[in-house]
Amino acid sequence: MFVREGVMAHWKEYGTVWSDVVFFRYIAEGVEKSTNEIFVWDLDKTYLDTSWGGFVELVKVALERAMSKKNIPGTNTLIRNLVDQWQVQKAHRHFPLYFITASPPQMESRISEKLSIDGIFPFGCFYKDNLQNLHPKRWWRLTKQVGYKVQALLQLRAMLKQDVRQVLWGDDSESDAVIYNLYSDICARRIGPHELRQILAQFWVTGEQVDTILQLQSSIPENDPVEKIYINLASDTDPDYYLKFGRRTIPTYNSFQTAMDLYQDGRLDLQRTVNVAKDMIENYGFTNDELAHSFDELIRRKVLIEPFVSRAIKEFQEIGILYSDFTPSVTPLQSVSAPLSRGFDLSEVHEPWISDRIDYLHDYR
Repeated sequence: MFVREGVMAHWKEYGTVWSDVVFFRYIAEGVEKSTNEIFVWDLDKTYLDTSWGGFVELVKVALERAMSKKNIPGTNTLIRNLVDQWQVQKAHRHFPLYFITASPPQMESRISEKLSIDGIFPFGCFYKDNLQNLHPKRWWRLTKQVGYKVQALLQLRAMLKQDVRQVLWGDDSESDAVIYNLYSDICARRIGPHELRQILAQFWVTGEQVDTILQLQSSIPENDPVEKIYINLASDTDPDYYLKFGRRTIPTYNSFQTAMDLYQDGRLDLQRTVNVAKDMIENYGFTNDELAHSFDELIRRKVLIEPFVSRAIKEFQEIGILYSDFTPSVTPLQSVSAPLSRGFDLSEVHEPWISDRIDYLHDYR
């Protein structure tokens, strides 16, 4: 099933050449259409603890050995437990995961080796062709990712089933919340072409990239495939900033918080959530107090609800992750008849699940 078809050239699909995106496929073509759910993970600062702000840093990262690349705490265990749960629930061998990175395709072999070491086998990876930007007049494009990532997401969408659902991971260092919500709006046609051009120009998207984005939009179904967006707060952005995107966009401070929401959504069971917590304590030096604070912080933000909170507290206290006298600082939201991620209207929550109109042009971080 899995093959290594590295495309060391610009993306070519439907007879069109896309200027920024290089795609490496690791499965037989068409396999992605066999699943109704797809997971997309940004690589830098979301899975791997890597970052670069210019050419020198980019070279250092490129030369780094696979064994030297470090994970964001808990992310490897989180993905592997998602895979295990998926295989149990879906009775399906292969977990539908894609990575997107702003790293150049010349790093593919080392990143692929790192993922293999971690036991992670994605369906494919998208890379940014940055060699063309190694020119004084184009250096600014090295760190501008909105145009590239939106193109990559739309190219992926064109490969998937019409009714596919997507869960997306990003971080707060590369405007990923903007990118993922813009992608959602583009798919759903919530924004007209003229306004879309204005918004994309605000984020340094070139005219050529905009034309490509609009062309890709015309080739995909008119529906919103995005079910949930997780944003790793790598740069310590205030989580209240993300309220403008709606409750579908969940900012988290660490993998334990993400695991708790995935447990609430039914994508992780409680034991697999515990596995993430234990990994962070045993391998990354997190303390019980830090995890207790993370747990309580999600309750205060009204992300976690009953009865999931009570079940988790009982389990965590029994195995020693939470102290026996732990009590949430606020009363959790009361239980609902179905998962919160499906957009239920709670009287205690005023933010919509998906905002009807997002103000992309004003950033109040």
